[in-house]
Amino acid sequence: MSQPSVIIATASYDYTIRFWEAQSASCYRAINCPAVPQRELDEGRNPQHVNKLEISPDKRYLAAACNPYIRLFDINSHHGHVRTFVGHTSNVMAVGFHADGNSMYSGSEDGTVRIWDLRAPNRPEVYERNCLKAYHLDGSVTPINTVVLHPNQIELISGDQDGIIRVWDTRMNSCTIELVPEPDTAIRSLSVMRDGTMLAAANDGGTCFIWNILRESQVTTEFEPIHKLQAHDRQILKCVLSPDNKYLATASSDKTVKIWNVDSFTLDKVLTGHQRWVWDCAFSVDAKFILTASSDMTARLWSMEEGNELRVYRGHNKAIVCCALNDV
Repeated sequence: MSQPSVIIATASYDYTIRFWEAQSASCYRAINCPAVPQRELDEGRNPQHVNKLEISPDKRYLAAACNPYIRLFDINSHHGHVRTFVGHTSNVMAVGFHADGNSMYSGSEDGTVRIWDLRAPNRPEVYERNCLKAYHLDGSVTPINTVVLHPNQIELISGDQDGIIRVWDTRMNSCTIELVPEPDTAIRSLSVMRDGTMLAAANDGGTCFIWNILRESQVTTEFEPIHKLQAHDRQILKCVLSPDNKYLATASSDKTVKIWNVDSFTLDKVLTGHQRWVWDCAFSVDAKFILTASSDMTARLWSMEEGNELRVYRGHNKAIVCCALNDV
């Protein structure tokens, strides 16, 4: 199977992952019941939905955050075997790759952040327990909703249900910083600017908090609060800083995605068209396009310049809760 230049993937409450041809908006591959190993389905376990999707830097693999597993699919083969990573004990809400592709990170409602070794030998449908590190506060089982990796590849940043943001230093294996922008209001999404100079955090109150990231030394990172943005009147489900460092996108349960200028934090445009909650969004590498995923059972591709809808991806028969885009 030849690899398309643009990879678009979506996951839905209909228990499928779908891959889409970008231009024609046609689905060219569907993975049924992706969240549960076949042996468990054969034993009578019910299908589960996928919470988060991430494409590996080399575009070979798609990681799916599930309950309680992380599952890794071969993008280029309909028959490629699936890797199943075991260690979390509850819903995995966040997953991503390190830049070298040798390891993967995750965050879960079990209150832990984990790093996984992808280099270990593996066999089809074997449960892999090659978790390199697990981070949590003693006695804390607060659900983690989101995790991002700083571009320095050293610090993991998590946001939890209590509204606390924690920075985990993977060299010192400890939490080095805690930020509490609005106590008891869940942090739903985090995004770090590609050059590592800014952090955005979105919460259930519709607010985005922005910090400058200051690297004081090789061992010290400081976060300087610079803006509080009341972006929506309802929950923000995803926030993303654009690869060109110019825009912040916020996707909300109010059915819209808003695009904000990072220089002034003024509203640039509002993407309207979805009929229900917008759960996820992802920029193209040149920041000229943005992909969105919604409970209205569609994913949509938008022009950042014009703010208009270019493609609609239809095929799921229940809410789409996450999407992934790689056009490098």
